[in-house]
Amino acid sequence: MRIKIVIVSCCLILLFGCNSPEPKKLFSAEVTRVVSGQAVEVILTGTSEVVKVRIEGIDAPDWRQSPWGEAAKQKLTELVMGKPIKIETENMVRDRYNRIQGHLWQDKTLVSQELIKSGCVLVNDRSPHSYSKLLMESQEYARLMGYGIWNPKLAMRHTPSQFRSMNKP
Repeated sequence: MRIKIVIVSCCLILLFGCNSPEPKKLFSAEVTRVVSGQAVEVILTGTSEVVKVRIEGIDAPDWRQSPWGEAAKQKLTELVMGKPIKIETENMVRDRYNRIQGHLWQDKTLVSQELIKSGCVLVNDRSPHSYSKLLMESQEYARLMGYGIWNPKLAMRHTPSQFRSMNKP
């Protein structure tokens, strides 16, 4: 009898305790402008609406962090400019800069992962998401290989947030 109660309890916990995450939405778009190493402007397919998108899960060097800020923007430009992309997002809520936050896909490539693997940006782990582990593994790879900001001869000394707090306008 006790085993039955435990089994039924476990089943109920699994049935009611496992809420499925909010479904993600996928939007087709074309990048019209690369704003920085972590933000783009796109035109949503089938509309003339220009939308600003901040790539979720990354923290790009500030444009004043030479040469890394420009390198991040250049790499992002190579990956997405003028190409069809998909924007994966949980909602269309805009931040204080009027951007939506989402993951960009160019073909089957997760853009944030490519930026991280090449050592152009850091992982932003303040808000966990479905690709957090993948991005952390990619950052560890770039660090071990000494790519970009991890290059021991030209390493970035301050994270973007540290740099911005030390260089307030």
